[in-house]
Amino acid sequence: MSLWSQIAEESAIRCCTDATRDINTVSRRVEHEGLSFLTITLPSLGKATQKWLDLGQAGTHPSFEKDGSLPRFLGGYLSRVFDRSSGALLDDPCIDSIIAIRQLTLMFGKLLVPCSPARTRAAMQNFVECEQDVRQTDKDLNQEDLTEFREMSSLLFREVFTQMERDLHYGQLQPKHGPGSVADGLTSNGKYQSRTWTRRLEDVFPSYEYLIPNLHFRDELDEVNILEPGMEQPVKVVSVPKTLKAPRIIAVEPTCMQYTQQALLRCFLAAHGRDELLRDLIGFNDQSPNQRMAHDASLDGETATLDLSDASDRVSNQLVRTMVGHWPLLSRALDATRSRRAEVPGHGVIRLAKYASMGSALCFPVEAMVFTTMIFIGIQRSLNVTMTRKDIKSFRNSVRVYGDDLIVPVDHVPMIVQTLEHFGARVGLDKSFWTGRFRESCGKEYFNGTDVSLVRVRQALPSTITDAPGVISAVSLRNQLYLAGYWKTVRWLDKKLGSLLKAGYPYVLPTSPVLGRVSFLGYQSDRMHPFLHSPQVRGYVVEAKAPSDELGDTGALLKCLLGLESRSTLRGAESHLSLVPCYESGLSQRNVETSPWSPTVGQDERHLERSGRPRRVSIKPGWWSSE
Repeated sequence: MSLWSQIAEESAIRCCTDATRDINTVSRRVEHEGLSFLTITLPSLGKATQKWLDLGQAGTHPSFEKDGSLPRFLGGYLSRVFDRSSGALLDDPCIDSIIAIRQLTLMFGKLLVPCSPARTRAAMQNFVECEQDVRQTDKDLNQEDLTEFREMSSLLFREVFTQMERDLHYGQLQPKHGPGSVADGLTSNGKYQSRTWTRRLEDVFPSYEYLIPNLHFRDELDEVNILEPGMEQPVKVVSVPKTLKAPRIIAVEPTCMQYTQQALLRCFLAAHGRDELLRDLIGFNDQSPNQRMAHDASLDGETATLDLSDASDRVSNQLVRTMVGHWPLLSRALDATRSRRAEVPGHGVIRLAKYASMGSALCFPVEAMVFTTMIFIGIQRSLNVTMTRKDIKSFRNSVRVYGDDLIVPVDHVPMIVQTLEHFGARVGLDKSFWTGRFRESCGKEYFNGTDVSLVRVRQALPSTITDAPGVISAVSLRNQLYLAGYWKTVRWLDKKLGSLLKAGYPYVLPTSPVLGRVSFLGYQSDRMHPFLHSPQVRGYVVEAKAPSDELGDTGALLKCLLGLESRSTLRGAESHLSLVPCYESGLSQRNVETSPWSPTVGQDERHLERSGRPRRVSIKPGWWSSE
């Protein structure tokens, strides 16, 4: 409440209004409704306001009283954007008021707090209902639909699929284990000792090529347990915090599936990187093109931004099989690395009609290809012509796909939305914009060419220094608010954080490892490093140790060899390095420039003793670089 009040007062000064009644309203409703008012009710008003900006007409909201045509709550800001009597968008709305409305309504919308058991159960029920919807869509699609889908996907991805088919034929795939959880509960290093494989994988990814360093260790293949299709381990469906309204549902894959999915993913990204047209149409690691296009669309109105609900859970496996049907090796590989069953809490083990949920390494690229195909089918139907590759190239500046964030031409929006829905996707109309001057894509929002993005609060403010994640989040929040111009609120936050970070809370550059204050006026220098002669300050840095996880023998050799092969691949294909997204590789430029004697890319010298995601995060004081 204190943070909300501080931002409300500062926003009121900017917008020449008064926030006293708004603060009293929020205080009273939080007292009676609890945290849900800030995390659910207010964000629903914020989303409604975004749609009003797009439609050019304000409406009512069931949770707030009306004053004229506008809600009484935040009326001082709303009346500077919409006409109070008619609700129409003003010819010259106050941009500061638009930013204030969005900041005050949406800032707590993605607070990372656990949902109630009832909301988690509802999310699991929705997962099962999505599965039923996918099955129904599969039944409703006729042969003409599937033929059109196959022809359009071939037009778009023929070169990529052919290259992947060639790589599979010659065995030029590079697998990888990640640090995340797996359904069989193996540790990060323990995955390299996995001896579970499936019959479907064995037909495409032979265990003697993937589970042992080389054929000198073939005796160890006797320990491999080859599971028949009916005995395969299902993915484990779990919930993770997203918002208080609903958790995020992901599927934790078995080790062998995740391992080979990463191999196919690398193969796809390399082939995608060679196709100049697809690089313009589909993004995987850089959101800035989508953001730039959203900015331009808010000015010229030529493109729309669409958002899909439950995007990955609504991609039918039937469509994926149709898409790669002309490439038999690739088709078998995508099927072999796909889990067919899921263990859903409260619902038992169910068979999946979707291709994959979030958690599969191939979920993101496959859904991007499916949605891109749907978009161009919609354009083709809108134009009533049979498109060619040359026709597709003419849309390279008006179509862009990044996961479930879609940018499409406004002229073809009705048919594209209809086509997406026809093939099983669900367009979130409350988060899709094409009528007015508001656009949103990949975390950035624009109104008439002005960035009206907000600063989100991810965690509750810390009350003690032992709450390391809270302190880290609060310092990040402080710096984001500073860059957004909320300097009065920043002074209030600095006072609270300064009382916690007693060893030092200095001014630093954004590149400094220190938990400190970013400032346009420069950075602090309390002393010079005795050997490097660089400025240092006393403060806190984040310390996160990987858990103890010893690995030896064959597993250690396999890990090191895979790392060396990764280094060779990266150095030989710098042009494609930028296409490997963070969720797949975990690499940074610093990782790539490690010593040539390092055993694996991105690993420290003790990676065979400690590995995996840290179980806890702490902060420690000391002297560190302020740059």
